[in-house]
Amino acid sequence: MNLNADELMLRDRAITALNSSLSLPQALEAVRPHLLELAQADSMALCLMEVTHSLHFQWLVPGHRIPILDEYAGLADHDFLRPPIFARPQTVIRDSELLSRKEYERTLIYQRSRELEPRMEHIMAVLLPIRPGSFGALALYRNRPRAYSGQNAAVLASLTAHLVNTVRNCSDVQDVTTSAHLLEELYRRPDTAFLVVEPPHHEVLRSPHAAVLLERWFTPSELHSSGLPLPLQERLDALVRMAPDARLDKNLWVSLYADGYRTVRFIELPAPEGPRQWALLMHEIPISIPLPAEMKRKLTPREVTIAACLLRNWTNEQIAGELELSLHTVKTHVRNLLAKLGVDGRADLFYQAARLNKPV
Repeated sequence: MNLNADELMLRDRAITALNSSLSLPQALEAVRPHLLELAQADSMALCLMEVTHSLHFQWLVPGHRIPILDEYAGLADHDFLRPPIFARPQTVIRDSELLSRKEYERTLIYQRSRELEPRMEHIMAVLLPIRPGSFGALALYRNRPRAYSGQNAAVLASLTAHLVNTVRNCSDVQDVTTSAHLLEELYRRPDTAFLVVEPPHHEVLRSPHAAVLLERWFTPSELHSSGLPLPLQERLDALVRMAPDARLDKNLWVSLYADGYRTVRFIELPAPEGPRQWALLMHEIPISIPLPAEMKRKLTPREVTIAACLLRNWTNEQIAGELELSLHTVKTHVRNLLAKLGVDGRADLFYQAARLNKPV
């Protein structure tokens, strides 16, 4: 490949543009004028593809919209360039290498582009492997009937490694950003509780709900000097010393209390380098089925209390003793609340409450 001074300067600008942003749409917009001038093309587009059981794709089009790409889902099976670029990743393929001019003009891609404008008189494309099962396909289009030359293809080929790095880096940053947003959302949810700990005793992160649960579950005398409760610290110390296979049935701590089960699952987080951290996921699992709000609205406060006791599978005698009521009063409340809720008995109450808590 022989480039003159102007072309070398354009190529350097294209490489700089590809590294100018960790947002893929912004990087493509920045490189577009330099790449189009270098390859003497009129437009460009990048197709991001995930190849699993089927092909999923997304087009990124810097600059002016290319109408035919809006219809690509219906044209994908007629894309004559896709099999060749998949057969030869990182190799620039030109339409003129595959088809004669008459054959090209008979393709559905070309015919449809004539109807939609602008015409795709010539196409040059290269497949960019990003990671296993994930690819980018960069396509350059000409609106005039002059075939791409070998020099045009060589210029694009000289930038392929930079294109791969840009797409991969931007994709990785997008994945990290999405994960960070998810973690932030989980961190603030009132029903999610977790700790992140770096053994042996350094606490990295504690969600607000985890702080609430720890205060409710453990007394100050049960806390390790690190602030982590002694039972959890002891379990973590033991897991760290174990081989991975030995941890399989020991990474869940469970404690039974009057109101339900308290569980903590210990998960070792991956770390390519540096110390491994552990996530401690905390949950409360009530023994009883919660009384649905729809049922609560139909009952008096006292009936709500007794209905909750029924859903804990307490007997009338247990309810009377707990609430300091006579057995006759409890029976009367039970009869009335079952009638108000329109259920046939205790078994039906359990069924209806479970159905309303988790609709089918």
